Formats: sequence, structure tokens, C-alpha cells
Amino acid sequence: MLDENMSLEEVRAFFANDRYATEACGCEVLEAAHGHAVCAFDITGIHRNAQGNVMGGAIFTLADLALAVACNIGENPTMSVSSTIEYLSVAKGTRLIATADADKSGRSLGFYTVNVEDDLGIKVARMTATCFRRP
Repeated sequence: MLDENMSLEEVRAFFANDRYATEACGCEVLEAAHGHAVCAFDITGIHRNAQGNVMGGAIFTLADLALAVACNIGENPTMSVSSTIEYLSVAKGTRLIATADADKSGRSLGFYTVNVEDDLGIKVARMTATCFRRP
């Protein structure tokens, strides 16, 4: 269990082990609390697809990291069992920000919504997820 009283630096150190998100994609944890997290990355060329837009997989990776942080702080080890993402608009800004919040955090299941927007306030994607907590 990740303690609710962990410092942001301790949370960042723990999730640095999500190396695809943190190293390959450049995601960083900005806020971390029980049932809530904010993660972001600066959009670079590596995030873009052949049409010049941010690749769906990069957006999903950011949303998935925010989900992982939000659903594991103060809870038994938790993993996503189902995620659905809707891509709402292309990003126009230079940074993507994902905000994850618990809709319902139960003993064995958690339900979360992750909203992704760019630094201009454009809503880029929305993910809903169901997570399972190990006893």
C-alpha cells in the first residue's frame, strides 16, 4: 500500500518505475492524493503521429499513469481491468495534463475518470476505468 502521507517526491520516486510512461513518454506526477492525481508531459516530436498530432498511445499513457497514481495512494495494490478512452480533440498547446479522480473507490473495485487537456484548456480526451484491488 502506498501511504496517503507520502511526500510528492516519494510518490514520484515510486512511479519512476513506470519507465515507459516516465522515461519514454516523459510523464511527470504533479499531484498525488487518495483518489486524485495530476500528471503531465511537454509535447515533443516523439509524441506526434504521422499527421503531426499527438499520438493516441501517448495520450493513453499519460491518462493511465494518472489513473495508476490516483487508484494506488492509500489503497491496496490496484490495477486497471478495463479502460475506455474517447479522443475529443487534437491538442493545440505545448503540454498535456491528465487529471484522474475517483468516481467510487470501493474495497475491491474502484471507478475512475481521467480528463486530459492541453495547456490551452482544450479537452483532448476522457478515460473511464474500472480497477481491481488485491486483498
